[in-house]
Amino acid sequence: MRSDSRLPVVLLWHMHQPQYRDALTGRYVLPWTYLHAIKDYTDMAAHMEANPAARAVVNFTPVLLEQLEEIARRVADHLRTGSPLPDPVLALLGPDPVPAEPNERLELLRACLRAQRKQMIERFGPYLELATLAETLATPERVSYASDQLIHDLAVWYHLAWLGETVRRSDTFVSSLTQQGRAFTQAQRRELLSLVGDLVASIVPRYRKLSERGQCELSVTPYGHPIIPLLLDFQASRDAVPNMPLPQHTSYPGGAERAQWHVRESLRVFKRAFGSDPSGCWPSEGAISRATLELLDQAGFKWAATSANVLQGALARRDPKAARDADAYNRPYRLAGTSMLEFFRDDTLSDLIGFTYATWHGDDAAHNLVNELAHLARQYAESESSGTASDGRTRHAVLIALDGENAWEHYPFNGYYFLRALYSLLAAHPLLELTTLSDCVARGLEAAPLQNVVAGSWVHGTLATWMGDPAKNRAWDLLCDAKIAFDGVIAAGALDATQRAAVERQLALCESSDWFWWFGDYNPADAVSQFDSLYRRQLVVLYRLLGLPPPESLAQPISVGRGSPEHGGVMRRAYAR
Repeated sequence: MRSDSRLPVVLLWHMHQPQYRDALTGRYVLPWTYLHAIKDYTDMAAHMEANPAARAVVNFTPVLLEQLEEIARRVADHLRTGSPLPDPVLALLGPDPVPAEPNERLELLRACLRAQRKQMIERFGPYLELATLAETLATPERVSYASDQLIHDLAVWYHLAWLGETVRRSDTFVSSLTQQGRAFTQAQRRELLSLVGDLVASIVPRYRKLSERGQCELSVTPYGHPIIPLLLDFQASRDAVPNMPLPQHTSYPGGAERAQWHVRESLRVFKRAFGSDPSGCWPSEGAISRATLELLDQAGFKWAATSANVLQGALARRDPKAARDADAYNRPYRLAGTSMLEFFRDDTLSDLIGFTYATWHGDDAAHNLVNELAHLARQYAESESSGTASDGRTRHAVLIALDGENAWEHYPFNGYYFLRALYSLLAAHPLLELTTLSDCVARGLEAAPLQNVVAGSWVHGTLATWMGDPAKNRAWDLLCDAKIAFDGVIAAGALDATQRAAVERQLALCESSDWFWWFGDYNPADAVSQFDSLYRRQLVVLYRLLGLPPPESLAQPISVGRGSPEHGGVMRRAYAR
């Protein structure tokens, strides 16, 4: 083993989008998969490619990988044969006329305004001008005054604004469109569409190459991004919140088998995409329980990661004093009876990136974070209880983990200056070693014993984001009803192998955590309405694949949003404010 007293620092970026495609129409209801691909997944790869010393763990959900592949294929097919584009917003870059129906035009106008106002709209004068005009016309009474040229130009600017900063700085065609500002032609829209397709298609190969170069460790999440502890046991939600109201169903039918399916399928999709098996797993939303960790351990993972607030709950249950010991954090643990290492992210440092630094100058923010890490390195080195082992290696490792997509639109220039400076400073710092979690495992980083865990997630250390609210519980009951119907059809042997595979995959999409995340009146009305509708649509598709009539209850909305949470609710802080 090598001797190195530098403090290991790991950046983990979690990339995830639920399935936005409506299986009945083949159309994508929301454009976030390809938009985050051309902006955030592209930029994150480019920053590592530009700095050979940069290292990170990038976690992909299989349902995202499949969407990237499908969207790239369908754009390529359109450019080659003229087949329909998969998304109505993306289709505005194609040759078809703008829909004539007023409600469709209204929805497209509004869709092209869904961008962070300050950093993505106001940054560009022509886009701001068009957006201001569109906002005036985006009413049922005025939409008829919105011309096709206005909508087409707005769509071009929408996609330009959603491009990664590294693309904006390197692509001459993008520069020419930006300078032109308006009156874009069909040929220019087609070329922009081609660029979008190329960027989406390049994501998986770029990250695979970074992995092969040793810069990027790729990890995975269970296939459909389900909350595994809840699939296994609804009572897990009461581990951290003893009085949690539960759904009417006492458990998710066959949940253990479904959890195993999601893990097994994640390994299959990951290997097909990247050509190797993952060593690590970021469980959906960092949600763990003893049974979840045992499942991942049995699947062969070498490490799993979640949040320090989950560790805090486990330590506090055993010994309140231990939970207040600073040296107990930023180090790996091993749950009794397993061989896998558990890493718990530094919630404070992760939230600095997710929320605080967006308002700072990028260089200042990077220096501040590195100074915080250097302070920890000195603190651990001086600690008698956990300082350095006899071979000169530190027992600690700091994991900074967060959503790799949604923070950057709140940063100037999509976080370009912050990320560039952060990788550079970390790679060169004498007290810090930028590394990966598998490297931490391989070097034999000492793991502290963990007798048990309190089931929870990175959101406040509980599972309350996905269960307990009346709307969330109703959504679970609808899912349980569908699973019972699924079990009945499977038991009857009514499906052949191909049909069974299709319904299993559709069930997995219905089991995604994202639907339950958005239910609750504390979320924004627009997002709640969109995800509510899409969830019920996914369940309708499941019933139809089973050859059963969908229940009338699926025609009724589950939740109504009335809130205005920070960052629109797509991200949350580790601790309640």
